[in-house]
Amino acid sequence: MKKFEEKTIRSEEIYNGKVITLKIDDVTLPNGETGKREIVNHPGAVAVIAITEEGKLVVVEQYRKALERSIIEIPAGKLEPGEEPATTAVRELEEETGYGCKELTYLQSFATSPGFADEIIHLFVARGLYEIENRAAMDEDEFIELMEITVEEGEQMVAEQKIFDAKTAFAILWLKMQE
Repeated sequence: MKKFEEKTIRSEEIYNGKVITLKIDDVTLPNGETGKREIVNHPGAVAVIAITEEGKLVVVEQYRKALERSIIEIPAGKLEPGEEPATTAVRELEEETGYGCKELTYLQSFATSPGFADEIIHLFVARGLYEIENRAAMDEDEFIELMEITVEEGEQMVAEQKIFDAKTAFAILWLKMQE
């Protein structure tokens, strides 16, 4: 048995969408009582710490409806069914930035919101960037602006909450630790 495990008694799917599924689970708690858990199922995603030859971080600014604002993020995207995370990373880097990479290294994976969602982000580092002539098209509902920033600029953007998501803040911290 896993420490503090909650056994699912019943699971009811409430919503099945393009990106997520929402379900409500009835669970037996470690003390024998029962409880309800609202859980978002997500197929997982990748994020790419893309570093230019000059040591700058490639980021994109885009509007995030859930936050009702634009934020600056590292390139990222959802895993497609059966797709390996490294394949997704290369695809998302190309789609969002127009760059390919000579070297793609897996860094680590982490949960984004473990209190209610099962989304795992697989983080990669891309080096040896080069521009792709016939790049893959962005998603039709995706509008982004490309930027290249220094670690110091990234730290300032975190302080100003222009960088407002954990994966990008993690990327800034990781780059800072590499100096």
